[in-house]
Amino acid sequence: MKFNKHTFKENMTGYLFVAPQLLLFLVFLVYPIIEGIRLSLFRINYTNEVFVGFENYTRLFQDPVFVKSTINTVVFVIFIVALTVIFSLFVASAVFDKNAKYVSFIRGAYYIPVMVSMVVMSMIWSFLLNPANGLIPYVAKQLDFSNVNFLGNPHTVLPVIIFVTFATNVGQAIILYIASMIGVPKELFEAAEVDGASRTTIIMKILIPMVKPTTIYITIMNIIAVLKIFVVIQLLTGGGPNNASTTLMYFLYNNAFKYNQLGVASAVGVIMFLITLILSVPQLRAMFKKD
Repeated sequence: MKFNKHTFKENMTGYLFVAPQLLLFLVFLVYPIIEGIRLSLFRINYTNEVFVGFENYTRLFQDPVFVKSTINTVVFVIFIVALTVIFSLFVASAVFDKNAKYVSFIRGAYYIPVMVSMVVMSMIWSFLLNPANGLIPYVAKQLDFSNVNFLGNPHTVLPVIIFVTFATNVGQAIILYIASMIGVPKELFEAAEVDGASRTTIIMKILIPMVKPTTIYITIMNIIAVLKIFVVIQLLTGGGPNNASTTLMYFLYNNAFKYNQLGVASAVGVIMFLITLILSVPQLRAMFKKD
């Protein structure tokens, strides 16, 4: 095969343009993953590193707090992702073909919480749910309901955090779905209407299948986001009561910065990475699967 100088120059130009992004990817993503895997095999005390193999992982699976945090994280992922996809699909399919001003209003109304810092939103909800002087317990008391401490009750703390996280992040999914639905060819809807299809049939048989790539994208992004949930837990409950709201990320934070167990914290990070892969690979396979 002959060496083509012109082709070589074109290829090198492309590689040079890609090189900065590739370098950032290697330094800030690939290297931390490799270093995290390495650290998970050591017992680290300040400046000393002692190789212990899989001892950190063994300790984790024998720790009831870790088991509880894993269960809580899985519950958060399932419910928050499901609620986000179902609710945003419902809202977007209801308004995407309406008047442009109305659609813009819906977009703005649902997107406002996304623009607000999660710290601010958590502080607002903390004030609203405060059992001593919060608005929600006060209204419940005025309606003759029993005085319920939503954040202090192991049976209500998970639903409250699920709702707060869902309500804060659902706006972005609605924006993506509306944009995706607007791009669906209108000829498909017109043909279905001519055939006498109802709006429900059009949504279920045409609209939802056509926005499948957006659904997969939203699912994967929300899985990753929920696995990293931390601010809401830190500001609302601190992992309580009795570790009822502790998540893997909060457990990792405690081990790394409170107990100085960097090896254990790195092992938690590796496990979170594997969970993300396990949950995301089926979605990615569905995205690239040829019909």
